[in-house]
Amino acid sequence: MNVAFLVNDLQLSGGVGVVVEHARQLPRHGIEAALVLAREREDPDWRFRGLGEVEVLSLAQARERRFDVALATWWATTEPLFELPARRRAYFVQSLEDRFYRPDDPQRLGAALTHDLPVDVVTEARWIAETLEELRPDLRALLVRNGVAKDVFTPPAELDVRLHGPLRIVIEGNPHVWFKGVPEALAAVREMREPRHVTLVTGARDVDTTGADEVVGPLTHEEMAALYARSDVVLKLSRVEGMFGPPLEGFHLGATCVVTAVTGHEEYVEHGVNGLVVDWDDPRGTSRALDLLARDRALLHHLRCGALATARAWPSWEQAGTVMAAALREIARRPEPAAAPGAARAIADVRAAVEAQALVVAERDRLRYRVKPLERLDRVVERAPLRWLLAPLRRVWRRVRPT
Repeated sequence: MNVAFLVNDLQLSGGVGVVVEHARQLPRHGIEAALVLAREREDPDWRFRGLGEVEVLSLAQARERRFDVALATWWATTEPLFELPARRRAYFVQSLEDRFYRPDDPQRLGAALTHDLPVDVVTEARWIAETLEELRPDLRALLVRNGVAKDVFTPPAELDVRLHGPLRIVIEGNPHVWFKGVPEALAAVREMREPRHVTLVTGARDVDTTGADEVVGPLTHEEMAALYARSDVVLKLSRVEGMFGPPLEGFHLGATCVVTAVTGHEEYVEHGVNGLVVDWDDPRGTSRALDLLARDRALLHHLRCGALATARAWPSWEQAGTVMAAALREIARRPEPAAAPGAARAIADVRAAVEAQALVVAERDRLRYRVKPLERLDRVVERAPLRWLLAPLRRVWRRVRPT
């Protein structure tokens, strides 16, 4: 049996890293796996663990092959999915990717429509499977949890007790990505009253890092493991996730976490057992939770012990590869999904999007009509000899002026 994973690129990201790990595990189960680049080839980021063990093909090369199963792994790879000669096609869904875009971004609709495709679904989180099955009653998604590289993120035999010193906090993510919540995490640590040491892990350097004591990155897996081992808390205030990895990796090295109730956290975070779950957009409440951990070292140790217990029960990538192999064989065995239900859903979704956009356009037109007198005022102010006298009115106009 042979399979193809379609990827947009091989640049460093958590989602691509998951695909690479699955591809390198499948040969252990008698399944040949290749990565197919859906776009013109870019230089692969060879920091991915095991990428050198996996065959990488261009789309043109893949068209000359024949696969038993081809899988899209990102919404933009669903179009070339149907170009590959494959007996069966599937979609490895790591998040509902329309949520990565702002409401007025046209790519949001494009990502959402891909979930109407008449293909089988493999996913990494229970919430994704349940959501898609609710949207598509004909679907039975196959759940394959992400593994953890236990040879890198190796749980310690015993957990040290940390009674003294500042609370050591790790914040990880790209501050430019709005849904990662990095600026919010930095705002929370700035409001702390107790001693702390904050490490921000990011490749970006052109951002405000006030609140961080040190900025490092990008780091290798081994360097991240060493950082988690000397840290107490992984602080992650994401707005959108599929099944985020950093807190779980931190669990393996004895760090607890403070996180928002983002989708995917329920896969392994239990409030008061192995971490703390805080409210949205509440930097003061988050800082108070962190101050509590800094003061109450018994609670900190209790949560770290719970985190380590969770980590020891979590599957390795070798175990996750076994489940992925079973899921791919199940897809190959199943009858192909009917096309008609997906087409009907896609048409309904397009109609709903058109109606929603029509409402947006109508509202903008209404606002423009209401501010026409203010536009005339703006032109008068520009020509007025004493325009500084009318400057306050102009400032008011610019605040209410629609874009």
